[in-house]
Amino acid sequence: MAFTQRDFEDIRREVAQFADERDWEQFHSPRNLLLALIGEVGEVAEIVRWQGDSDPAIPADKREDWADELADVLTLLVRLADRSGVDLTAAFAHKLAKARLKYPVERFRGSNRKYDEPPAGEASPR
Repeated sequence: MAFTQRDFEDIRREVAQFADERDWEQFHSPRNLLLALIGEVGEVAEIVRWQGDSDPAIPADKREDWADELADVLTLLVRLADRSGVDLTAAFAHKLAKARLKYPVERFRGSNRKYDEPPAGEASPR
């Protein structure tokens, strides 16, 4: 599914404005935001807990809740990055570039092994 076109900086500004209008900056330390983010991830997990790997993975009657909780996670992640001085779009680009080097397509396509694990059938270097 393609996302709606939206500038990430606009999202950051909108989240900051929302918090500023409510005088919530005083509560938005990186620690507090991180703990809130963890709680929201737990709420996302609650929706699919005990669902197994069935298809569809998200029950039809929970689709709106799922979207709402994912939006909460995004909101808190954006706010955490902003309040801790991380340019999230730059950090994402940098991290993806590192992951491309760590997991080259020709060695990891179709594999879920970790970068330091040898391919199946090869001995682990010691």
